[in-house]
Amino acid sequence: MRMAVLDVVAWVQVSDGRLLTVRARGRDLLYLPGGKREPGESDWTALSREVREELALDLDEPSFRELGVVHAEAHDQPSFTHVRMACFTAGYSGTLTPASEIGEYRYVLPSDRRLLAPASQAALDLAEEHGLLG
Repeated sequence: MRMAVLDVVAWVQVSDGRLLTVRARGRDLLYLPGGKREPGESDWTALSREVREELALDLDEPSFRELGVVHAEAHDQPSFTHVRMACFTAGYSGTLTPASEIGEYRYVLPSDRRLLAPASQAALDLAEEHGLLG
């Protein structure tokens, strides 16, 4: 069977040593804000659109930086589906407000990794490697 790959972008936002995560309504695990690119979208365009849709925030383009790319098994997807998640940091303006399909947001500690989907666990590790959580 051929492996399907979901190509997504994610926002890595850390505050006080905690990683910002979101839970979509009806989902059991936490994810990073972000999602799939629409045809022709750049990383910046896709991520800024997704964060605006999910959390009603505007990302700051001058501070937009790639943190790295993680690969993991996709959660709540058909078997043999994996995620390629490009992770970015950026400043923001606005007030965090769950919007669209997002039911809640939560800042988590590295010790909360069991609450995260596999790709979000890999992004947590990436944030730790870059010294963002410690």
